[in-house]
Amino acid sequence: MINFTDVLETIKMINEENLDIRTITMGISLLDCCDSDIDRCCQKVYDKILAKASNLVATGEAIEKEYGIPIIHKRVSVTPAAMVLSACEVKDAVKFAKTLDRAAEAIGVNFIGGFSALVTKGFAGADLDVIRAIPEALSVTERVCASVNVGTTKGGINMDAVKLMGEVVKEAAIRTKDRQCIGAAKLVVFCNAPEDNPFMAGAFHGAGEADTVINVGVSGPGVVRSALARHPEANITEVAEIIKRTAFKITRVGQLVANEASRRLGCPFGIVDLSLAPTPAVGDSVAHILEEIGLEKCGCPGTTATLALLNDAVKKGGVMASSKVGGLSGAFIPVTEDAGMIAAAECGSLLIEKLEAMTAVCSVGLDMIVIPGDVSSETIAAIIADEAAIGMVNFKTTACRLIPAIGLKEGDRLEFGGLLGGGPVMRVNTASPAKFIHRSGQIPAPLQSLKN
Repeated sequence: MINFTDVLETIKMINEENLDIRTITMGISLLDCCDSDIDRCCQKVYDKILAKASNLVATGEAIEKEYGIPIIHKRVSVTPAAMVLSACEVKDAVKFAKTLDRAAEAIGVNFIGGFSALVTKGFAGADLDVIRAIPEALSVTERVCASVNVGTTKGGINMDAVKLMGEVVKEAAIRTKDRQCIGAAKLVVFCNAPEDNPFMAGAFHGAGEADTVINVGVSGPGVVRSALARHPEANITEVAEIIKRTAFKITRVGQLVANEASRRLGCPFGIVDLSLAPTPAVGDSVAHILEEIGLEKCGCPGTTATLALLNDAVKKGGVMASSKVGGLSGAFIPVTEDAGMIAAAECGSLLIEKLEAMTAVCSVGLDMIVIPGDVSSETIAAIIADEAAIGMVNFKTTACRLIPAIGLKEGDRLEFGGLLGGGPVMRVNTASPAKFIHRSGQIPAPLQSLKN
């Protein structure tokens, strides 16, 4: 039986507290598009994406209108490009990226993820072709997002790939310096990348997934903050309970949308990613939740502990509200996309070193962080290595989305606008890790990975 109070509460969440479905992402397998001829391969890819996802945007808009639930993005993720291109005699990765971009434009989605390679223990097939093509591919396309997985708990960290990705991130920023270095903002470097992540820029459709699936990512930081604001004297145990109950309600909305999208599109329901995904909008900030719990400013002592509390409570509440939970699931801390994070970075309370500590207890990692444009590729690679090590040792997904702001220095500001927001250029330690990065090789899997 529908509870009238719950209906009114959900309406308030949507109208006043920025509750939304951040994305409906259709995952599409391209394994049956493999062909020795690159042109035939690209045509098959284009045709399949249109055949499967032509109604995705219209369906999302219909659900949004019918239920009154904002659905911000409708997106597509595909099989990692390196897997598909490996069958081609001529591995023209840029042509493949342009095909993805044309298909994304034709179906009306804003991003398509899957220009990706998985290179935990080495390079094979078209892996290097795709990785080396990333800077050009992201500079000549509008909607394509790229990701590379350089490590896992089971396999260790591929330091040759880490070194290469430091160079790729820098080059992606340079090639798009006339567009706020947007290329680097569409590139994620992972450790323990999930195969069912609906969020960009790191989404790809894993080889273990069904031919097509519907994955949904929820949001709702503003809802959690408002719930806590109504209980200013709650103790920490009570705070955790409030967050759990609120996360349950948010995730039920995501489950409803996922089921409807799956039914209308004739596509299996994959997962609900119950992450708290912030935006630059006032009132939609993870940092402000931490401050509501009791911090004067995000980044001060206690930030890691409050974030751990938030992340755990979100998972506990959300997992009971959905039949299948996956993706990243937790609390995101992208600096440029969170009004509270931006303010904390601008006033000097939030530093990269503190963000790195926070990534040990939250979803993903160092996300949407603007760094000086003259930072070396070795330093970028070393930051990636640090973040991968946190993920590898802690059995969790970590990632880096770093934006070298070409021509800007610490204290300047880079503006993307829209969902990507903008923020200050943050200080980076200038001591060189170059010798470490140029050693190459493999960081072995940790002892705790031996569980068979």
